Amino acid sequence: MERYAEKQKYLMIYTREPVAGEYPAALAGSIHLAVSGDGRHFEPLNRNYGILFARGKVREDDTIAPKALRNPRCFRMADGRFAITATRTQEDGSPDTETDITLLWTTEDFITFREEEAEMLDGLKPDGRGDFDREIVPEALTAVSSGLADCSVTEVFATSSSCGAAQCSVIALEASVCDRAALHWGGIICVGVRVPAQITASLADEVRSVEAQAVYSDGSTAAKPVDWELDGVSFDREGTYRIRGRVRGAQYRFPLARGYGDPVIFPWEGRWYFIATNDNLNDIGLYLRVADEVPGLFAEGIQEHLFLGLDEEKGFVQTFWAPEFHVIGGELYILFAVSGTKWGPQCHLMKLKKGASLTDPEGWEQPVRVCRRDGSPLSEDGITLDMTYLNAAGRSYFVWSYRRNIGTAMDTGSMLFIAAADEREPWKLAGDPVLLSRPLYGWENMEGTINNEGPNAFVCGGKVYLTYSGGAANGYSYVVGLLTADETADLTDPAVWRKRETPVLSYYSVPGEFGPGHNSFFTDERRELMIAYHGETAIDSDLRSDGIRRVHFDIHGEPVFDLSAERDLDPALAQVELCVQVTETRTAKRG
Repeated sequence: MERYAEKQKYLMIYTREPVAGEYPAALAGSIHLAVSGDGRHFEPLNRNYGILFARGKVREDDTIAPKALRNPRCFRMADGRFAITATRTQEDGSPDTETDITLLWTTEDFITFREEEAEMLDGLKPDGRGDFDREIVPEALTAVSSGLADCSVTEVFATSSSCGAAQCSVIALEASVCDRAALHWGGIICVGVRVPAQITASLADEVRSVEAQAVYSDGSTAAKPVDWELDGVSFDREGTYRIRGRVRGAQYRFPLARGYGDPVIFPWEGRWYFIATNDNLNDIGLYLRVADEVPGLFAEGIQEHLFLGLDEEKGFVQTFWAPEFHVIGGELYILFAVSGTKWGPQCHLMKLKKGASLTDPEGWEQPVRVCRRDGSPLSEDGITLDMTYLNAAGRSYFVWSYRRNIGTAMDTGSMLFIAAADEREPWKLAGDPVLLSRPLYGWENMEGTINNEGPNAFVCGGKVYLTYSGGAANGYSYVVGLLTADETADLTDPAVWRKRETPVLSYYSVPGEFGPGHNSFFTDERRELMIAYHGETAIDSDLRSDGIRRVHFDIHGEPVFDLSAERDLDPALAQVELCVQVTETRTAKRG
């Protein structure tokens, strides 16, 4: 019997040409992926946003030299994995050093990647056509042409113009590998909606409780409420009725509120609260909105309650930044940053008094500055901000952003630090601060926006998911990055964390939303995990505005943060029908 030969497709690895004000060099000089069925017409993956980035280098003075890459190549290794190589450059694409430095990643599926030491590729040089010379490739590697049998690399440039490719390498792969990568990087979409064909009921509420299952392109599902039309159903006599319904998605319009950054939605004692950095009032003061339901927090004309205002005597003058509610040791606190007369935000903590109202300025204890475990300031030589709290496996932690020499040639960029926390004395760290992440990738560090900030976390399925933001906090380049760790690990050990190479939210994620970032999480009335974030309504806007969407979990149980309303529930699939068989009437029940 003739052995089955899997159909081949083609994968292109490429960099892009930078576009000023739209796609800067730090993004363009990264590894992008595109797939093709014929080797001539390529569809970009990840919406044509970079996937692998060169790491910046930390200089001796603790500043960061941003890096990019060029000359991407891809080939198959003898063990079946794939290797991607590139030459490291300066951020603007100019040579990095007098001697080229090679970067290397390995992958099995072009979905997850491992950055390797490049010494194993010493002496590897492509020939003039882009093919690797088999005689100089190490024995561990098997070369695959980076061109096509009937298409030169130059011709590939011409056929891949829709990707904006500057330099590229193309290899032939099994179609299944390309298809899996395309499914992952192409984004999950709703492809179907299921409801039962028939149910039995004797009360209207029994029908109203019937939900739909939205089905997604990766095979995952999500329950959705349905607004059923029951006008034609009589629950006073037995019979069978065919009814229609409309599936409802938990989606909110963007923007929800203009001029607010760092949004937080929080439930407390049966009501919902909204707190954020108030750009409309020059970031001075902490304000609360309160409503019975989340949509009500964004109703026109809703009242805002000032509960911590400007107070020069107490040193609360400016940068009332990134307030967050957290229940710590059974008590409600707000973490936030604030500056005195001299600019320089520092992390503070404020506790709600027993039985007090959140909107009452007298209901809060005096704010205190967070300090180290020996009582010394959290920082004496820089700024601290964006502190968040998390509890995993019964252990408490604080994560925050720290930066020195901002606005000078010695700017370190903002860094994420983590430390153990004591629920009994949360204003004082329970352990020493540990560096968790620095903005080394191009999407974290571009055009001088050297940021790792805005951390926020949730725990699910035995894992801690810690999001954070990089890029310009009030610009189109702002993005959300992701760090993950096992829930039971010592989270103050940097080695237990995995940093995602690619942002999980960017201005390429959802059309019309630019610079999504500085997010928080909450669980809504349906127990759905939601993400709140701020973004811009145009690429040239600097007015931060708020958005909310559902966090989906894919077929592997991993969170998906970019499921827009249309991809979460296709409107064309929202209309559903089922048969209701009324078997035991309301009259019979009453009797």
